Amino acid sequence: MKKYINIPQYTTLNEIIQRNFTLSATQYKRFCIKNSNIKTIKDFLEHPLFRSDFGIEVGSDCYVDFSNYVFIKTKALQEDSYLLSENKEATEYIKPQAFINMHLKKGDIIISKDSNVGEIIVLDKDYPNSMLCSGLCRLPIKKNGLYLLAFIKSALFRQQIDFIVPRGSTIKHGKTKFLECKIPFPNIKIDETIQYIELLMQAIINKEIAIRKKHEEIIQLIQNELELNQNSQEFIYTQPQISEIMAIDRMDTSLYSYEFKHKEYLITNYKYGYTSLTDLGYMGIRGTSLERNYIKNRINSDVYIDGFYKLIIPTNITKYGTVSKILYIGTPVKLKTIQKGDIVFGGEGYGKGKSFVVLENEPNVATNYHGIRIVCKKNTSIQNKIFIRCMLAFLRENGLIDKYGVGGNGGHFAPTYFYLAKIPNFPVEKIEKISYLYYNGFMSYSTKKCTISNFLEYDSKYNQVAGIHEIDVSMKYLQMKLDAAMTKIADDIEVSLTF
Repeated sequence: MKKYINIPQYTTLNEIIQRNFTLSATQYKRFCIKNSNIKTIKDFLEHPLFRSDFGIEVGSDCYVDFSNYVFIKTKALQEDSYLLSENKEATEYIKPQAFINMHLKKGDIIISKDSNVGEIIVLDKDYPNSMLCSGLCRLPIKKNGLYLLAFIKSALFRQQIDFIVPRGSTIKHGKTKFLECKIPFPNIKIDETIQYIELLMQAIINKEIAIRKKHEEIIQLIQNELELNQNSQEFIYTQPQISEIMAIDRMDTSLYSYEFKHKEYLITNYKYGYTSLTDLGYMGIRGTSLERNYIKNRINSDVYIDGFYKLIIPTNITKYGTVSKILYIGTPVKLKTIQKGDIVFGGEGYGKGKSFVVLENEPNVATNYHGIRIVCKKNTSIQNKIFIRCMLAFLRENGLIDKYGVGGNGGHFAPTYFYLAKIPNFPVEKIEKISYLYYNGFMSYSTKKCTISNFLEYDSKYNQVAGIHEIDVSMKYLQMKLDAAMTKIADDIEVSLTF
């Protein structure tokens, strides 16, 4: 990662006086780039930030189990996403009387000034019944919003924030110091280069939207197939019998609760039947423990170094079946590696139940102890493995993975309990349709002939027919192009306007 912050070897008495005699080394860091054509974030705004641009705190006493009104928290803004994250940790339902209409519209850019400092997203749709918490701010941008979004998501902005706002602080404590952060502009082919950055940014956003839509389509296809093909028996809840408890060999109340039994009945009452994950031949293998007391020596890296392992951990797996971040680790210990066709599954913690299918042959790819390799002892196709991954995502979305888990702190779903996961016996054509939404592998992403005028049209057509995996791979390619272009702008080098 390129460094934009310079730490001087010495300072002067005048500088010490200017900084109120502080001797903290972090207070003397300087933001250094070659390009002098810069604007501050403040220069992008239509007007100074008003009180109405900031969210409002409603208090936890206004939270309810369900409402038509939603309170958006700072956790809705995540480093690995350009869009709002909508999950139980990111939003809360609130009482109607506590709601204040902020008129959140598609295209609004929201930044966090608390907690996950400096995180930023763009709204991909209108949010008429939602409001922001006090830790969030809507930026009233007059021009080049996508250009600004691209740079605020980059290392250039993050490094500025880390020295403008002292460690342990937040932008709130520093008031609105994030407005002082500098954004470089090109000096060569100015308009075309700005347009190029914004096209790449828009394409990346479009791909993230497409991935989410295809994930929702997968979940809905599974739901519809189950609901439309139920046996005639009605669900009747009964207390567990001793024989059932003995067979499961667990006393967890969740496994015998009305909620669990009712949700599971959608699968157990499916007219074509079901099979357990283990009976299908699948087994789980834990990754190597990466704790220092086990592997002794290790070197962590954000970039690839020859001989290092590529590390995929459940925390960095998204619920859509993609990997948001790759890490690298060097160690003399031989780690268990992942093979093509493996399903990498999160056994516990934040990544519990998240999964993705390995679809490339790569050497030296590993996971940690919380990552479980789900492999099949039987000879089965990649398509069937993808379907199993999609079913695991469905079980997670419906809360069944959490119910299968055992233990405190949210529980863990270890390989020992894989027999609890029930997989419906879908017809082949349904398995194919669901699997193709995740990966179909028949279309390559070729942008060599694309120009500024036709790039988005080509990219949109690609997203329509590609699966989640292909869209994710192409999105990472565009992100690499975007990062390279922004680095060149910071270094005052002409950007090659190619895709």
